Amino acid sequence: MLDLTYDTPKVRTIAGAKHDWELVIGMEVHAQVLSNAKLFSSASTKFGAEPNSNVSFVDAAMPGMLPTLNEFCVEQAVRTGLGLKAQINLESAFDRKNYFYPDLPQGYQISQLYHPIVGEGEVLVEMGDNTARLVRVERIHLEQDAGKSIHDMDPNMSFVDLNRTGVALMEIVSKPDIRGPEEAAAYLTKLRQILRYLGTCNGDMQSGAMRADVNVSICLPGQYEKYQATQDFSHLGTRCEIKNMNSMRFIQQAIDVEAKRQIAIVEGGGEVVQETRLFDPDKMETRSMRSKEEAHDYRYFPDPDLLPLVIEQAWVDDINATLPELPDAKKARFINDFGLSDYDASVLTADLDSSSYFEETAQGRDGKMVANWVINELFGRLKKDEKTINESPVTPAQLGGVVDLIASNAISGKIAKDLFEIVYTEGGDPAVIVEERGMKQVTDTTAIEAAVDKIIAANPDQVAKARENPKLAGWFVGQTMKATGGKANPKVVNEIVAKKLND
Repeated sequence: MLDLTYDTPKVRTIAGAKHDWELVIGMEVHAQVLSNAKLFSSASTKFGAEPNSNVSFVDAAMPGMLPTLNEFCVEQAVRTGLGLKAQINLESAFDRKNYFYPDLPQGYQISQLYHPIVGEGEVLVEMGDNTARLVRVERIHLEQDAGKSIHDMDPNMSFVDLNRTGVALMEIVSKPDIRGPEEAAAYLTKLRQILRYLGTCNGDMQSGAMRADVNVSICLPGQYEKYQATQDFSHLGTRCEIKNMNSMRFIQQAIDVEAKRQIAIVEGGGEVVQETRLFDPDKMETRSMRSKEEAHDYRYFPDPDLLPLVIEQAWVDDINATLPELPDAKKARFINDFGLSDYDASVLTADLDSSSYFEETAQGRDGKMVANWVINELFGRLKKDEKTINESPVTPAQLGGVVDLIASNAISGKIAKDLFEIVYTEGGDPAVIVEERGMKQVTDTTAIEAAVDKIIAANPDQVAKARENPKLAGWFVGQTMKATGGKANPKVVNEIVAKKLND
């Protein structure tokens, strides 16, 4: 288990406000289910296809076409619920959410309002400094996505792409437990990490595979504690929903801007109106989109084309048995098994591919040394070249070979960096490269002594200074390393230099 202290949110002071205010934030995250087919049709979910090429008769709402539930999407939702330690509801049902929009051919969205497939769960959000916040998940329900309206291709008309219509979404609704912009971003980051580990959503926010609606309200200090004790929302301020956020940075900016807007209204004697708003990052403002709808505005009713969904506990148990090791457990194991620091373990478990790369490289080796090379050398170079870990030119076996050569004293740290560069750009077996290019570290004390003697003899003034101030001995070490082409064993050089200067 991770050794974390649950943090109590601090009162947030807004510059220019008359009072201290607390922020109360809830998030509705729309996560696209990782599946080859849509929720109610066999049409492809492939992103980037030609517009309107992944559309079945069901997606286009042709007369007489009936939805057929994709069992794998249900399995993915159950897997997500289990990963969030949530209650799995063995009986759930689909409802019709009625509204008109050009990219919604049916004139309604099939969703789950009254009986979601997943109930209450939780997400542990680490906030740094060994503190964490527990954000409760209220529910997860399955629903179909709408299409996409395109407004910038023609000055006089809009276009509609229905490829996304009918793609399965999991709407993950949090309780109003999030207390600030940074925490909102941390929550979404952690949620995305878990979904990626589970393989239920790729979390790509740029393509729209994950996006969030953010509910923001303000309250005076102490009111949130009253809400927690009573679950009475009247203790909290009127919330406004910021729609369709797909950037961590924009989410933080939007929350800050919206909080300041609400505080200015309340402190000016006005009342915040519950509504849906959009964030404009260029003007750094939120603007009204529409009044906030309630459930009755959408005229929800059970979908007559779909029977209630009934699943068996044994099926849920089978899914649970196949869950992968999740981020928190993997991080704790890396700390315990490899002796990593909390920071290094966090970096290496940030995504599944990085953790797999590290673990494969670290098998049978010094975990701390491997972590240092993966994080500092490999990740640094990949970032510079704008490559992912899966695009790394250096395999785990090759990086492990570099680490082995350092551990055996065959090469020094400096030589290792030169070797890494060769392997990164040219490939090859590190051990073979070292042999063929004469990169082996010089450990012959006779040769090193000869080099040190020569430098000492040529620099009597520097010798006198070093004997008065031992810290200057480093100059002789540097000159010796230079004279040996960086191949001398630094430890041996330091020992010989110290001995010679003390003679």
